[in-house]
Amino acid sequence: MSRSARSAASSAARSAARPAASDFPLAGVPAGLAEPLRPHLEAAAAEMVGEIQGLVPEYARPPESRYGRRMRWAVEQSVRQFVDAIGRPDIDWGTVTGIFEGIGAYEARKGRSLDGLQTAIRVSGQVACRRFIKDARRLGWSLETLGKITESLFVFLERIAGAAGQGYARAQGELAGERERFRRRLRDLLVMDPPASDEAIGELARAAGWQVPRTLAVVAFRLDPGQAVPVLPPAFLADWDAADPYVICPDPDGPGQDRLPAAITGTRAAAIGPTVPPARAALSLRWARRALALIERGVLPGKEPLRCLDHLPSLVAAQSEELLDVALAARLGPLMDLAPHRRDALSRTLLTYMECRDNAVAASERLLVHEQTVRYRIRRLEESLGGIMLDPDRRIELLLLLHHLVRLDSGDRRLSPA
Repeated sequence: MSRSARSAASSAARSAARPAASDFPLAGVPAGLAEPLRPHLEAAAAEMVGEIQGLVPEYARPPESRYGRRMRWAVEQSVRQFVDAIGRPDIDWGTVTGIFEGIGAYEARKGRSLDGLQTAIRVSGQVACRRFIKDARRLGWSLETLGKITESLFVFLERIAGAAGQGYARAQGELAGERERFRRRLRDLLVMDPPASDEAIGELARAAGWQVPRTLAVVAFRLDPGQAVPVLPPAFLADWDAADPYVICPDPDGPGQDRLPAAITGTRAAAIGPTVPPARAALSLRWARRALALIERGVLPGKEPLRCLDHLPSLVAAQSEELLDVALAARLGPLMDLAPHRRDALSRTLLTYMECRDNAVAASERLLVHEQTVRYRIRRLEESLGGIMLDPDRRIELLLLLHHLVRLDSGDRRLSPA
């Protein structure tokens, strides 16, 4: 809430603490004082409107416009209500306070502050003071009567300003709730599969006050029981109530990319899906959840937020585990027939050797063994496997099989998880 809204709301609270009308200073003024003022009410309202339009730029509208007519009506009702309260302890303020509650709500819905309205109320009070001083001379009021009327004017202005603040605050709360509903609908629309159109996304984003990014990424989370939900910037769209919570991050590779790791630090596990256009957010979420599942299996590291594109081989192989499992016996039969400890050493050596572009020295450094050991194992594998190791068309196939055997297979074929 803006400072002006908080001030108005505070004034409203103070006004609400006052007795309604019996304690209003005008109640002690003779009722007959109102009659000489009534012929001049329209002129007073017109003067106030003119001053407001001259001093408050946002209210400088054509007099015959809908806005201009509405403003003149509100000022006339306020002036009439004040004069009607002279000498009446039973006056009902509901009409005029209702008008200003509506004005305050209107300003909030238009995205404006209450500064202009509060200035307009002060300007109206200044015009009223000048006119009351002239009326005192013209009608022969005593100083005591003029003082009561002036005091009543300030109480009246405080009351209508407070009503405007209440309407403004209530409308802001309603707008915030409505915007949050639109944000939830937008979040669900983005991850819909099949994807929604760009037009539908843009329309809902405008209603939610969310700027559609050029790209986005979806992050899948795993929170510890009882862990507090991370505080995220407004640009992030989150679903913490889903079975698998996720967050939509706009432009993860742009200038604000550092916001993403900072926002998800402290979660038990997090996987960042690939960066995609907004309409393909479902794809990013799908792969983020697959990566998260591999983290929980212990296949992928989970100490830091994991980016899917940094672990393509594991993610691709994980989606074909059944087929790869069957292909192991067909393609790597001699290797699979070995004892587990022998199979593990040879398969890890071959995978590392191929990842190092068939460089035995580099492979030995990664495996922490002598380079001659690597060369010996490779010769043994060439003798047993033969064709598949020498056929360049089978190289990708062999890499996938070895990756599955060494890094994904959680069955008895694996010797150790290292």
